[in-house]
Amino acid sequence: MTGYYSLAPVLFSDVIGSSLMIVISFGAVWYASRLKKAEPSNLMWMYLLVLSAAMAGFSISRSVGHLVKHLLLFTGHSYIWECFRPYTGAINSIAFIGVASVTFFFPKVQRINARILSDKMALEKATQDIKLLNHNLEALVEKRTRQLSLSEKKYRGIFEGSMDMIFVLDDQLSFEDINPSGLATLGYDSPSELVGTVSLAEIFFNTSDYEEFIRDLSVSGSIKDRECRIREKSGLEVLILLSVTGTMSDAVKQKSYVGIAKDVTARIRMERQLQQADRLASLGQTAAGVAHELNTPLGIILGYTQLLLRGCNVQDGSHGDLEIIQKQTKNCKRIVQDLLKFSRDSQTKKSYVDLIECFNEVISLLGHQFEKEGVIVKTSFEPDLPKIFADGEKLEQVLVNLMVNAKQAISGNGTIAVTAKIDQEHQGILISVSDNGCGMSPKTAEKIFDPFFTTKPVGVGTGLGLSVSYGIVQAHGGRIEVESKEGVGTTFTVLLPLPDESEQNVEDMQTQAAKE
Repeated sequence: MTGYYSLAPVLFSDVIGSSLMIVISFGAVWYASRLKKAEPSNLMWMYLLVLSAAMAGFSISRSVGHLVKHLLLFTGHSYIWECFRPYTGAINSIAFIGVASVTFFFPKVQRINARILSDKMALEKATQDIKLLNHNLEALVEKRTRQLSLSEKKYRGIFEGSMDMIFVLDDQLSFEDINPSGLATLGYDSPSELVGTVSLAEIFFNTSDYEEFIRDLSVSGSIKDRECRIREKSGLEVLILLSVTGTMSDAVKQKSYVGIAKDVTARIRMERQLQQADRLASLGQTAAGVAHELNTPLGIILGYTQLLLRGCNVQDGSHGDLEIIQKQTKNCKRIVQDLLKFSRDSQTKKSYVDLIECFNEVISLLGHQFEKEGVIVKTSFEPDLPKIFADGEKLEQVLVNLMVNAKQAISGNGTIAVTAKIDQEHQGILISVSDNGCGMSPKTAEKIFDPFFTTKPVGVGTGLGLSVSYGIVQAHGGRIEVESKEGVGTTFTVLLPLPDESEQNVEDMQTQAAKE
């Protein structure tokens, strides 16, 4: 015991040191816990907390053991200490192992944590990249969508605003889409009347033309500027220049056709009219020459025949022969006069003529006879039609020829419509004679004004009526046209010009002279 007291300074230092060890270790635990609470994800604070806790456990096992030891030795209970001594050593070892383990495993934990942090950073970077790409992708998609919208709007505008007919056909050659000009060309009011219900074959005028068109299209894959005859909704013929190209859709692997058609009906008709006018002009010159050459000998034959008739007794057998010669000679002279009218080489006596008055005389003359045969004549004259400077007798002859021709086209009952109105666009008077007779084929219509061309039986007509009418209208500065459809009827239209100022002055002078 005396030796024990001699170590008092050492014992005192051990007691104070053990106590301070406990206080400092728990202070470290308290401080590390605060750091951990402030930054829960910080691994260093976690490590310090665990390490300080292990050190606190170690300090308790060791410091408490020392304090208890000194207390028991100082109070004379050393035998109790001898009993606890092995346990305190074991506890100290375990606490020390804990501290060493924490220190030993921390670098591995730190490397794992570093890898986790690295992966986390990589993941965050990848997330940022994905967000950036997603943002850029949305912007790119929006840009592409806007470009596609503008492109679609531009091409739709071209499609809708084109003056030519543009259309799309499916693989069965039925209409899938068509622009407004196409609807107007074909006479439809809306796409729903045409799309999905009408095929290209149905608008072709002739089946043989369509079959040839399809055959060439299947061979070459496209056709450009093919002149075709199609029919509009009402059945009227339309001449077009048709171009069609076959395309294969990448999306649905289905073939379709894109076509463009240009309505050239007016141009073709004008060209045909010019060709017809040239041809008729040549025929007129020939006819005029022949007529002049025949007119003189016919006049001599007729004159001598009439002289012989004067000196021939009626009871004489030659008198009848001379009358036949006279009659046939007069027929020949009438034909010659018609040829001269056709060639516009006959004399025309123009004055101011009331067309309505002229036409009413003709209609009253023919109408009664036509009605007996079941043909009704309907008239529609615009009131207050101006007088025109023309040869009234020849215009009456034109109307007679047109009405007789219309009557002969009607078998059985029918209707002839005669109209006259002012055509403001062409500054003239438009006269039309329509019938619901048998109509004509296009080839017949092209030759209808040729001299001696007729579809009537032999003896019914000379084939000069319409030729004479053509020459008379041409001599008046007008034009005559025909539109016909087989089985539907025919319409002749005559356009006569309104009098100009010089003609008006001549008429005024004539009127004034007549009054004087």
